[in-house]
Amino acid sequence: MEGEINEGSVPSYYREVYHAISGRADERVQVQVFQRLLSRTDLPGAVQTQIADHVENSDGFLSKLSLYKGLALIALAQQGKQPSPKLLENCIQEFPKPTLGDPKDLRSLKMQPTQEDPLTVSQTLTKLLGKDTIQIEIIPEKKGLFLKHVEYQVTSQRFKISVYRRYSDFDVFHELMLQRFAYRMVPALPPKRMLKGVLTSTSGGEFIEGRRRALARFINLVARHPFFSEDELLKTFLTFNGSDVQTKLRDAFKKMGDEFLTCRLATQAKEYLPADIQAQFSSSRELIKNIHNSFHKLRDRAEKMAERSKENATDLLMFGKELSTLGTDSSPIPPMASSQSTWGSLRQSLKGLSVEFGVLADKAVQQGRREEDDVVEKLNIFLDLLQSYKDLCERHEKGVLHEHQRALQRYSVMKRQMMSATVQPKEQGSVEQLESRIVQQENAIQTMELRNYFSLFCLHQETQLVFTYLPITSHILGALVNSQVQGHREQMGEVWTALHPKLTCLFGGSNGLQSPPLSPK
Repeated sequence: MEGEINEGSVPSYYREVYHAISGRADERVQVQVFQRLLSRTDLPGAVQTQIADHVENSDGFLSKLSLYKGLALIALAQQGKQPSPKLLENCIQEFPKPTLGDPKDLRSLKMQPTQEDPLTVSQTLTKLLGKDTIQIEIIPEKKGLFLKHVEYQVTSQRFKISVYRRYSDFDVFHELMLQRFAYRMVPALPPKRMLKGVLTSTSGGEFIEGRRRALARFINLVARHPFFSEDELLKTFLTFNGSDVQTKLRDAFKKMGDEFLTCRLATQAKEYLPADIQAQFSSSRELIKNIHNSFHKLRDRAEKMAERSKENATDLLMFGKELSTLGTDSSPIPPMASSQSTWGSLRQSLKGLSVEFGVLADKAVQQGRREEDDVVEKLNIFLDLLQSYKDLCERHEKGVLHEHQRALQRYSVMKRQMMSATVQPKEQGSVEQLESRIVQQENAIQTMELRNYFSLFCLHQETQLVFTYLPITSHILGALVNSQVQGHREQMGEVWTALHPKLTCLFGGSNGLQSPPLSPK
């Protein structure tokens, strides 16, 4: 019943307890802290275990709503009731207050955070993929004419909600994410429109489907990023059901600003960077570039394999149609061939076999879809990530570093002007104005230097994320092998084997032929 508990439905005491024992960094409550809280209740051990089992946690932490649920169950148990989530259904109007003492005294339960290297990103591929899975579907009734008001249903598994978005909503969200996280891997959006001159209905449908897939890859990469997943922009985009999500997103960004302004480590980034950060960055960038090139070629080959499966389906279907054409040919058999000809019976058999080739074609279509969904899409999502890393490196070099160099040049010019002013007598006002500009430029340079170090700090973390995603290679290869095994078993195995006995009518009899063996002798 966690979804029915919210800030407005709980006593203020719940919020006071939460603020007393939650962590400052991510505003969650450690499971160990909640267990310490349970031990203060003097409830029987079995009851404490029941309450803990009913409270959801993820990665060793409780969310705010999970804590509220736990506090409600503690209060009910202290009233002598058996703790159960079903009891909470009767507490919609007012939740009971547990007896835990003064919230200020609960601060001692909070565990001291372990000293970790802020530069290190402690993530696994399983954790990243488990953060959320988002489905994007095109809404048929809103699709309209070609590329006109295509609307998407965006469903988040994590937030258990569906919202409706247009491409322009994605575009604004992407723009704000780039502004907020300029030093992070923000994946690119697919193009808004098709290339000019390609306006057929078939190509238009393929474009819309391709864009849907690309949008799904984009939003899943964002939702699984450890620094994006808890950001207000993402939460707003995935959960806001109002009429103008774009305004809501812009308002949220105005309150936060970019990451440099909100990250407590931004001005200390230089202290955590290794001395050879530039060398590490260069070598990692070169390695990831090579990985990107190889995966690009793997994706191209996988696409061709999927395309061949579709072409195979077309060929099988046409083969079956030609068999059907032969079987339905009602032309009379001429007398000169009718005495010894078995064409009449063969023709009837061929008509029946055309159905089997239709089944084979369907299996080939399924094989192509499996290869697209399970192999090509996994390769594409990793390629999107690698491309976002490449884009990030270019932003670092062309953005922060370039602006820093320009600022240094402007500062150098001002210093020369100042030196000239001290040698040659000038008006006092102009000299003071020049001094003020120099001070402003020095402050700007200092800020840019801090941003440069913070950009390198983020680049170091983003590089770690790329390597965290690298084990997806095993997922891709596993999907490739499974799709081929399943395809050969269903298509080339079962169906072809079932088809073979049906060929007996075409062999034997008076035609002097024998049925070919199923396998080579």
